[in-house]
Amino acid sequence: MNCSQAPGFILLGLSRDGEKWQPLFCIFLALYLLGFLGNLILLLAIGADVNLHTPMYFFLGQLSLVDFCFITTTTPKMLEALWTGNGSISFSACLTQLYFFAVFADMDNLLLAVMAIDRYAAICHPLHYQLLMTSCRCGVLASGSWGVAHCVSLVHTLLLSQLSFHNNQEIPHFFCDFGPLFRVSCSSTLLNEILMIALAGVLGLSALLCIVSSYSCIFYAVARVPSAQGKRKALTTCSSHLSMVLLFYSTVFATYLKPPSSYHSSGEVVAAVMYTLVTPTLNPFIYSLRNKDVKSSLRKILNVKNSRD
Repeated sequence: MNCSQAPGFILLGLSRDGEKWQPLFCIFLALYLLGFLGNLILLLAIGADVNLHTPMYFFLGQLSLVDFCFITTTTPKMLEALWTGNGSISFSACLTQLYFFAVFADMDNLLLAVMAIDRYAAICHPLHYQLLMTSCRCGVLASGSWGVAHCVSLVHTLLLSQLSFHNNQEIPHFFCDFGPLFRVSCSSTLLNEILMIALAGVLGLSALLCIVSSYSCIFYAVARVPSAQGKRKALTTCSSHLSMVLLFYSTVFATYLKPPSSYHSSGEVVAAVMYTLVTPTLNPFIYSLRNKDVKSSLRKILNVKNSRD
């Protein structure tokens, strides 16, 4: 087979066993609809309730929007492959999927860091919180995150677009990801991988260090609160965000920080499913089930709908 810079690929998906395709399709369709509706309802709740028009819920709304788009980037193609048994995808469609996957993955990373900064300002500087987290600054943080994510993802995609591949190359994955594509390329990928690892490392480590430093200050401030009730109240406002941070980074590390011997393993694909579908699906429910304000807003929306009916 000749190498080409515009080949087609075949995504092998989650399983080569055709008997498993139908049950897998049902499971992942249910997860997709759950995540789709969960993030959409949370977005509507935040937009409809003026009591939730605060910096914390503004960033949560941004995260829900990102997760809403994130699961739509990879899951429909996976469901199509499970339903039809055809995992073929063109080079241009693969690069497009890869670009948007990288944008929303980077945005998840950056927004979790921005939300940690917001919690730091609320707990460590409560008297100055309104001055620190103004609408203008929140907008700058959100738009800056979108800009950085788009630029980094564009560089990643351009680097990958310069490689050559065999036509109809089989990829042991359910979506176009960097690692599997590098491994099947018939070009030298060393320089591309070094540049991409450097970019991803700077972005990922910067966000993670921001989260760790913010929570170090938060825990120190909470430790100085004299009453147990005050400590509990302060930590309650962080519990949902901390849950999302732990879920996000544990699945990311399981997906991308692994020894070469584990490549092409089923564990790699399972970790990718957790990262791309399960985590974005769980995020809105983590906040909805553990947050009184969000639950109150959802009840108001349901009551208004019932009264109209």
